[in-house]
Amino acid sequence: MIDSLSADGIAALAEGTRGRLTPNAPIAAGTWFRVGGPAELLFQPADEADLAQFLARLDQSVAVTVIGVGSNLLVRDGGVGGVVIRLSVKGFGHVAQEENHRLRAGAAVLDKRLAAFAAEQSLGGFAFLHGIPGAVGGAIRMNAGANNAEVRDVLVEAVAIDRAGRRHVLSHADLGFTYRHSAAPDDLVFTEAVFQGRPDSAEAIAAAMAGVQEHRETAQPIREKTGGSTFTNPDPPGTPNQRRAWQLIDAAGCRGLVVGDAQVSEMHCNFLINRGNATADDIERLGETVRARVLEASGVRLEWEIRRIGAFPHGRAVEPFLGRG
Repeated sequence: MIDSLSADGIAALAEGTRGRLTPNAPIAAGTWFRVGGPAELLFQPADEADLAQFLARLDQSVAVTVIGVGSNLLVRDGGVGGVVIRLSVKGFGHVAQEENHRLRAGAAVLDKRLAAFAAEQSLGGFAFLHGIPGAVGGAIRMNAGANNAEVRDVLVEAVAIDRAGRRHVLSHADLGFTYRHSAAPDDLVFTEAVFQGRPDSAEAIAAAMAGVQEHRETAQPIREKTGGSTFTNPDPPGTPNQRRAWQLIDAAGCRGLVVGDAQVSEMHCNFLINRGNATADDIERLGETVRARVLEASGVRLEWEIRRIGAFPHGRAVEPFLGRG
């Protein structure tokens, strides 16, 4: 076991590893917000076997954080300690059709690419993924959804590697999906998944995908530095008189609110924007300001959908609800 990320420890980890190891690696540019500090050690495995071997050799005491394409992620300014794992398209970007209208896709396949591949095979049920700016691994982890559909509607099983380097095949039931959440253990690194499609016409699929794209372009600030939907809706889809996060934020007077160089989007106020020079602290402090104001105005405690990782710089923590409880 390698129990240190010292120069000697990293050199020992590199022996026999076919992937790329980068100490003190900048990762902000790989996130949609374009903010945050470096990873203590970034590991980009060559393939599933390389990932399994690496984790088997890494001591359990070393923190491991998995990131995807950074679309739903806020990296704090103090950086991320331990090992950060990012799966590459080269090693985990495979997608293929299997029997019974099923698709097998690597965890690094973009959701939008999976939707397009399904359309090429005339398989319906995947159009909603065209509007989710992430990759398969993250979509499984958070049961990503859009346009009244979710990953759990199409997922059959997922493959993952645990911290000991062991391979697991998890069924739909094993994943325990709920609204924007899966019950998969935090230490699992998803590597691929199998999805169930259904035969459909090319015209119907194209129309559904066009509808998804039109909604994104007209209702969301997709050309800004943003992390997508910031907070989960208090009520899951289908709830009578469903309360939506954006409505609560708007009612609390937060549309256009600014902290530092971070702003609540004027177009869709469940999106936070880096106007150009925001720090992670600006963005998180803005988010907690919004949560505090919504709590005061409506009594609703909004929950973050954006994943926040890493350390606060110099111990300057941003308190939940800015300390309002």
